[in-house]
Parts: sequence; structure tokens; C-alpha cells
Amino acid sequence: MSAFRRIDRPSPNHGPRADGSRVELLILHYTGMPTAAHALDRLCDPAAQVSAHYTVDEDGTVYAHVPEDRRAWHAGRSSWRGTGDVNSRSIGVEIVNPGHEFGYRPFPPVQMAAVTELCHGIVKRHGIAPADVLGHSDVAPTRKEDPGELFDWPDLAAQGLGIWPTPSQADDSPFTDAEVAALLGRYGYDPAEPRALLAFQRHFHPECLTGAPDPETVRRLRALLRLTGR
Repeated sequence: MSAFRRIDRPSPNHGPRADGSRVELLILHYTGMPTAAHALDRLCDPAAQVSAHYTVDEDGTVYAHVPEDRRAWHAGRSSWRGTGDVNSRSIGVEIVNPGHEFGYRPFPPVQMAAVTELCHGIVKRHGIAPADVLGHSDVAPTRKEDPGELFDWPDLAAQGLGIWPTPSQADDSPFTDAEVAALLGRYGYDPAEPRALLAFQRHFHPECLTGAPDPETVRRLRALLRLTGR
């Protein structure tokens, strides 16, 4: 039994998944709106043409919007590992936070606990690999920043939801911009996206949001590729 309150708040904004698609990605977002009420109203407004499967409020309340077998409209124009239509192959979870535009702030522990519980159920039901628990900015780096550098990816990874790099000496060697772009592409990012490296840093090296390939960023990228065998 869940420790967190769950409320059905259906959204009309969904459709069938593309033929032959299966759920293989879990995409985490922040709502990026002034309040939870604003976000919930928008996700359930047919005129807005957006939705997610779930929203997690700051007090841990989980709102269910779209059945998991349906295609919610959360990722927009996006791609991962060279394939678009992320919506058809993902579950989308919105996490209440005003975001960079309205006063970005850390995610409360109770909210993160609810996110963790919810996501454990999702990945178990669909067999989603830890490396395929992603942020919106990972799949749409030029358009999106969420859930952002304050999101606790390391703790989520420690609980089996995502992965976290542990570089070693094997990851230390000179690099070129062309090599970094190739490594990003191997991991899953679209290397043609101008902000792909910045999105990587938001997720895996939040202490360094330069968008430039510094040695530690490259070490972490190489470590992830070793860890995943990509």
C-alpha cells in the first residue's frame, strides 16, 4: 500500500500509442508553472493539448491523468537513441516545481519519496532499464531544462531509478569536440542539438553548467558508456 495520497484527475489529452511501440522510457519533468493548481488545470485543459500520465505535488500527493497504456502528450518534439515520437514509447511524470522561470527551488524530500515510489512501480510494470529513466531536457535539450540541476538524480540512481557515473583512470585521456559529440550520440543524445552537452551536465554534472566539454564532464560521459556498454 502506498504511503502517499493518490487522486484521479483525468486529462482528455491522450491518444493511442504508435503501432509496434512499447514503453521503454520514463521521462521526468517539472511543471514549470507558478503553482500546482496552474499546472493541473493546464494538463487537464483540452485546449492546452498537453498532458502527462502523473503529476507529483510537493506534499507527495500523486495525481493520475492518463492510463499507462495510452500515449500522453508530455515530451513534444524530442528524440532518444536516434528515434523520435518519445511520447509513444514513454511514461511521463510531472513533478510540481515552479522551474527556472518562476523561482526554481529544490524538490522537498517528501516529494522525492513519492516520485521514487511511483517510478519504482512504473519501471517494474514496463521493464524500463535504469539508464532509460531520463529528464525532459535529455530528450529535448534545446527546448527544455527540466527537471533541472537541483533534481536529485544521484539519490534516484542509488535506488535503482537511473544510473550515476563513477569515473576511473580508464576515463582519463585527451578529447576533441568531435569525440565528445560522438560519445553523446552513443549514449542516446542527439549530437546535432546545440545544447545536448548542457543537458548532459544538468543531469550528470550539475556543478558545471557551461555547455562546454571540460575534463570532468567527459570523464563522466565515458564512465556512463562503460557502465551501459553503449
